[in-house]
Amino acid sequence: MLNLPDEKALLILIAIKRKIMYRKAKSYGFTHPRVVTCSQELDELLNKYQKLAS
Repeated sequence: MLNLPDEKALLILIAIKRKIMYRKAKSYGFTHPRVVTCSQELDELLNKYQKLAS
């Protein structure tokens, strides 16, 4: 289980990365390598959150 500051920080990072990914997708398209890389980074953050929260 996460403590509150860690959880909030990770959720903020996830939200920021998600916004960055959406902006890149709007500019380059969903299959562009920059968007795919950003999506993979977001996946890593989400996996980390899920692992720490369980």
